[in-house]
Amino acid sequence: MSQAKEARDRTLKLRSLLVEHGIGAALITDEDAIAYYAGFWGYLGMAFGRPTCLLVHADDEPVVITPLLESELVGAMTWVADVRTCEDAGANTWQAVLQSALHDVEGGTIGIEADRVPVPIRNFLGRFDFELAGVSPLIGGMRMIKSPAEIAIMRQAGEVAATMMAAARDSLAVGVTEYESALAIFEAGTRKSAELLEEADDAEFVSPVIHGLPILQSGANTSMVHRRAGLKRYAAGDAVYFCFCNLVDFRHYRLGFDRLFFVARADREAARVQQAAIDAQQAAVRVIRPGIAAEEVACAADAVYAEYGFAPGYRTGRAIGLSYLERPELKAGDTTILEPGMTFCVDGGVSVDGARGGRIGDSIVVTATGCEYLTEFPREITVV
Repeated sequence: MSQAKEARDRTLKLRSLLVEHGIGAALITDEDAIAYYAGFWGYLGMAFGRPTCLLVHADDEPVVITPLLESELVGAMTWVADVRTCEDAGANTWQAVLQSALHDVEGGTIGIEADRVPVPIRNFLGRFDFELAGVSPLIGGMRMIKSPAEIAIMRQAGEVAATMMAAARDSLAVGVTEYESALAIFEAGTRKSAELLEEADDAEFVSPVIHGLPILQSGANTSMVHRRAGLKRYAAGDAVYFCFCNLVDFRHYRLGFDRLFFVARADREAARVQQAAIDAQQAAVRVIRPGIAAEEVACAADAVYAEYGFAPGYRTGRAIGLSYLERPELKAGDTTILEPGMTFCVDGGVSVDGARGGRIGDSIVVTATGCEYLTEFPREITVV
């Protein structure tokens, strides 16, 4: 099935859910949700004062509202026929175009993802008599279960991630700077993405370029979980942590993927901390299967931390897909029952403030009998 056909089918399902819940239309403003239903992603957003919106009517065809500057690109990417353009000033501002589109909504109820609506749009909606209904559970529920086509893309994202991690590992040596590892990551990931896109027949508007600000820390800084790649040079005995959670973006699908390596040698305590992270992650992966609650996965990891004398400080994992964070989360209190087709990043992590850290993370898909890895790379203490 083509991505356009799949996006259209999702929209039809959302329309039926809107009818079922008595909602006249859903105003979608989150770029990941727009990509999910309308099959495109844009560049201009609220940060530029130029929002893109998707209005899904319960009883009519959807409408895309997009800046005139992007309209040719959007029109070429989306299956939606009704693309309405807005401009920065004059009679055709986004407020005027959106107001006109809302006049066609039947029933007086507009569905929104309340936690994802930009403040200017939320304030604008407040001028009208529409009743606002939360549709995050409807949209989030649909996005929890990935289709075979989505999982296939995420497996390719896993190939990109593994290629990037191999480049990260191979960049390590005494005296090399953190930013040089980042450059190696970008080049390797971009080349692998380009190779995979060459085989696709619908990648005309997809860029292979891997970009961003890598999470990378080394030495005593490995306890700082989200430090960025800098000028520090690696020394013998340094642990070096790479997190690709904000880097792997292949065809708009995101993964979680983390590894930690040692340069030249690993002291006993550093190795113990890293082994605790690995063991906790593997305990979590082993219990993943349909029918268990998300929080049970976290419990399995927490038991391992306790055996090592550590206390858990954050969740064991999160659902992934078009967004970095989707539903559900692998943490205490999340009782969502796992189903085949759900995709997660599953992490193991220990921090000893100001001294060291242990880290590992992989992405998986829940299957009928357990789970399978989307990211393949050695899960062991590695000294380069």
